[in-house]
Amino acid sequence: MRNVYVLGTGMIKFGRYPERTVPQLGAEAAIIALKDAGVTIKDIEIFISGNLFQANAMVGQRILQQIGQTGIPVVNVTNACATGSTAFREAYIAVASGMYDVSLAVGSEQMGKAGLLGANRDGVTDPAYNTEGKLGSGLMPAVFGQAGIEHMRKYGTTLAHMAKISVKSHKHATKNPFSQYRNEVTLDDVMHSRMIAYPNTLYMCCPTGDGAAAAVLVSENKLRQFAGGRKRPKVAAAVLTSDPWTERDLAWPDVSTLTRRAAKQAFEMAGVGPEDIALTELHDCFATAELVHYENLQLCGDGEAAKFIDEGGGMHPALGGHSPVNVSGGLLSKGHPLGATGVANICEITWHLTQDERAKERQVPDAKVGMAHVIGLGSACTIHILTI
Repeated sequence: MRNVYVLGTGMIKFGRYPERTVPQLGAEAAIIALKDAGVTIKDIEIFISGNLFQANAMVGQRILQQIGQTGIPVVNVTNACATGSTAFREAYIAVASGMYDVSLAVGSEQMGKAGLLGANRDGVTDPAYNTEGKLGSGLMPAVFGQAGIEHMRKYGTTLAHMAKISVKSHKHATKNPFSQYRNEVTLDDVMHSRMIAYPNTLYMCCPTGDGAAAAVLVSENKLRQFAGGRKRPKVAAAVLTSDPWTERDLAWPDVSTLTRRAAKQAFEMAGVGPEDIALTELHDCFATAELVHYENLQLCGDGEAAKFIDEGGGMHPALGGHSPVNVSGGLLSKGHPLGATGVANICEITWHLTQDERAKERQVPDAKVGMAHVIGLGSACTIHILTI
């Protein structure tokens, strides 16, 4: 496999755009990424589009109608919440394999006020694997609430520990102009906001909305041609896993095993360890998810997430923390337009590694290695490690 580099990135502010279409959102992010890379659509050899809610609507081709139709192959992918990150990985593979030298990945989604993310829509979930009536609910707040409850049972973690994650992420978001919400919240605000699915309160749940993000990936030869001496991050690891079979999975979704397996593979592929990671953008669809992923990604030991939080783990160094997680504000504040999330995480990591102006207000100092993580229940987990 050849070395692959992120030449350019683009992202629009996450929010709500009822007057616009999904292709328009994706096209805007793509144009920003092309300009950032210093290339045009004529230089792109393959395009991978990630979108979930319009998976049957040829979103990639419709984006090209906005930015230029050159006859290149277009692949549309969907993989639950890991849709955008899967699109990025496919764009990586296209170049790493040697088949193409320049690829474009775009993740886009338009959700508006879609409400709670359901897992039991008619025609989607086989009744044999439906948790409804067995564990109370198959809705995502409850699924991840169960993960939090299990951590509390095993390790004595408290609601306050999980609420601190939301406080941290909202504070981080105040420095991110791309974030859907940029308001600070107090620990009291989080703990006493409306209960959604214990222990997840309202401020411990990510908002829905619209968004798009894009990345241009190139081979080493094309990097020398287009980068103009600019340092661009290498994709040191690109991993995609699914759940191995266990009896538990039939009734109780496992949000951890596929991440642990992906993390192990990613560290081995990149030749780095968790101690080398300068910043992490992980899948904090709920505060409980971020907490368990601290351990799944080896940012701390098993059962040590509460201690990690109490000692400033996950917080930006400028705020007195260490091992910063979701300095973008994460899904809890930045928002979670499903198809866009995975590519947006790549954008954030890239900006810190290259000291891009778009991350100036929240720059993690001396960042040389960054990790982006997304899971999609069903199941899929992507982990990308970028190095500079």
